[in-house]
Amino acid sequence: MIRLEKVTYTYPESQDEGRPAVPALADISLEIGEGEFLLLAGPSGAGKSTLLRCLNGLIPHFYGGAFSGKVSILGHDPIPWGPGRMSRLVGMVFQSPEAQCVAPTVEEELAFAMENHGFPETLMRRRIEEVTSWLGIAHLRDRRLDTLSGGERQRVAIGAVLVLHPRLLVLDEPTSQLDPQGAEEVLEALQYLKETLGLTVLLAEHRLERVIGYADRLLYLPGDGGRPLLGRPDEVLRQMPWVPPLVTLGQALGWKPLPLTVEEARRFVGKPAGGENAGGRPRPRPSSRPVIRVSGLSFSYNGRPALRDVHLEVFPGEIVALMGANGSGKTTLLKHLVGLLRPQEGRVEICGQDTRRVSLERLIARVGYVPQNPDMLLFADTVAQEMDFTLRQHGRPAGVYGDLPALLGLQEHLGRYPRDLSVGERQRVALAAVLVAEPEVILLDEPTRGLDYGQKEALERFLLERRRVGRAIVLATHDVELAARCADRAVILENGRVQAEGSVREVMAGRLDFASQVQRLYRIPGLITVEDVLRERFCGQERR
Repeated sequence: MIRLEKVTYTYPESQDEGRPAVPALADISLEIGEGEFLLLAGPSGAGKSTLLRCLNGLIPHFYGGAFSGKVSILGHDPIPWGPGRMSRLVGMVFQSPEAQCVAPTVEEELAFAMENHGFPETLMRRRIEEVTSWLGIAHLRDRRLDTLSGGERQRVAIGAVLVLHPRLLVLDEPTSQLDPQGAEEVLEALQYLKETLGLTVLLAEHRLERVIGYADRLLYLPGDGGRPLLGRPDEVLRQMPWVPPLVTLGQALGWKPLPLTVEEARRFVGKPAGGENAGGRPRPRPSSRPVIRVSGLSFSYNGRPALRDVHLEVFPGEIVALMGANGSGKTTLLKHLVGLLRPQEGRVEICGQDTRRVSLERLIARVGYVPQNPDMLLFADTVAQEMDFTLRQHGRPAGVYGDLPALLGLQEHLGRYPRDLSVGERQRVALAAVLVAEPEVILLDEPTRGLDYGQKEALERFLLERRRVGRAIVLATHDVELAARCADRAVILENGRVQAEGSVREVMAGRLDFASQVQRLYRIPGLITVEDVLRERFCGQERR
């Protein structure tokens, strides 16, 4: 169905930087059969999004640059056809749903592409009913897009493509803002369409633990001029430097065949001795006063409740993971903690200051907030200027970045225009632009969106170091593996209420829908990371 022959592509900005142009793709040849589910993996900036853009003509029609080689989709060349005609065959879901949605309401967004193709109204209504059922968004049909959470908008963006019934569906990190249950529902829908309609799926993703069980083959782009790897997922994973936690565990314990899902791994598992206490006791809360205190907080958008009687305390030197389904109120709560929203009922205190009685300028002098969409923060001409602006606003000398660029992998991008970078790279620039001022309180909304495993590990080290020096950190995240490795406590929101709160080990043991792969495999409160299992296994051998 898909054939790429010696495809090489270089972005125009790479050619204009006064240095030898580095191709984003170099001599890529690939064949994909109809009805296949191909998973595309690799570090941020390795060319995954670039490869996807070649399949519908966006490259070179929209992005320009230098293109060579040949692409064929069902015998059609995307270059002479262009993105407009290719949209009949290829449906594309971008990394940022904010950049894809154009209509004011969900139903109008779902109808937009069909209207452009001249579909009759009866068919449009039937397709909308069909797709909203597949993706679990029927209850959102009348909602305005600007009232949806990031994950809800992501589902709508997928639906707006599926209504056309494309032969090839191309998705760029489609689960990056979805809660675990929502991601599973979307992937199950794609699997259903693949089996019933023969849909071909090409999906790029960093969170391989969510997707790997659905893939027929895995294509790994290593970047830096390395040779791509293509084959069965288990074969390719053995050769990759960064893999999901379950695969890391299987490799460490010599499990063969290498399990890709929790279900496959259960045949290897017996209950480890003493696992209930593995990983040590939860870190005690510091004895100092809380820097965040939320009491009886309630808030509504145009009469629609978003938060209901929320109580929360966060202390210096503590990392709290704020978890919950899409639309449960996580982002709304973070916006209250930085003063972008003010309580309608209840009270929010940050560093002893009531947010209703202090200016936003005074709050952000002590609170660093990185929103879900990094583009909201980026406006300067270079990455370095983004950080310099923050430093000047806090009365600090420009150019003093410490180890932040190295930790976030931004040293080679300091002179680049931020919006020319990939989504993952822009996410790291936004983090750097806020965290360079060393705020007392750090609020991060989906901080691992667009980050590969290596970058996520660097972020974990950074957060743990900031915790060590007494920073209070709140992460609103669907990344359960990040929470398992970093967080001291977890708070789960449901319909705007705190449904569960406690140590991350206790909460994951009680809520398997928000548990790490290791916790779901062993079902023991003390085991939530690979390190927990290996430590317990070694200790058990020592005891015996």
